[in-house]
Amino acid sequence: MTPAIETILSTRLLGIIRMKKYEHPVEVAQALADGGIKALEFTLSGDGALQAIAAARVALDWNIHIGAGTVLTPTAVSRAAEAGAEFIVTPVVNPHVIAACRRLGLPIACGAFTPTEIMTAVEAGADLIKLFPARLGGPQYVRDLLAPFPDLRLMPTGGVSAENAASYLKAGAAAVAIGGSLVPAQAVAAGAFDEIVERARLYVAAVNGMSNP
Repeated sequence: MTPAIETILSTRLLGIIRMKKYEHPVEVAQALADGGIKALEFTLSGDGALQAIAAARVALDWNIHIGAGTVLTPTAVSRAAEAGAEFIVTPVVNPHVIAACRRLGLPIACGAFTPTEIMTAVEAGADLIKLFPARLGGPQYVRDLLAPFPDLRLMPTGGVSAENAASYLKAGAAAVAIGGSLVPAQAVAAGAFDEIVERARLYVAAVNGMSNP
C-alpha cells in the first residue's frame, strides 16, 4: 500500500480541489493542509490543473499527498504523473486508465456505483472505489453493498457534507471525499485562505468525531 492510500485510509478523508481556473493553487492546498486534510485531489477539469499539481507538490511537505482527479484517459494518467501526482481518481470504470496506473505504479480510486461496476473495477486493480454519486444511495447504500462485499474499500463522493460524513463512515465507508463547498471560488478570489482553513477543520472534525447520527 502506498503512502497516499495509507493516508487516505488512516485519516478517512480526501479533499477535492475543483476550480474552473486554478488560481493560487499553492495557497489553497496549504490552507487545506493547515486545516488538517492530508490528501488533496486537483481535478483535471479545470484550466491549469497540471501546473497546479506541480506547484503544490513542490511547495508542500511530503506528508501532504497530492493527486489528480477527473482522469479519463491513459494519456491524462501519464501527464498527471509527470506533474507529480501521487495518486489518480477517476469518476468512471475505464480498464485502460486503471492499467495505465498499474504500469506507472500509481494507486487509483476508481469511480463506480453499481455492484457490477464496482467488481469490474476491483478485478481490474483499483485500490479504492470512489462510490459516485453517493447522494443517490446515501449511507444505507454503503451498508447494502458491504453486506455481500465486506472487504470493499468504499469512498463515497458527491453529496458528502460535514453533516453526513460521519453517517457514511458509520455505515462502513473506508473514507469520504469532500468537494463542493470546501474551496469556494469567492474565498479564493478574495484571498480569504483562513476561511478555507476553517472549512477544512470543520470536515476533519466531522470525520474524526463521527458524532452525527
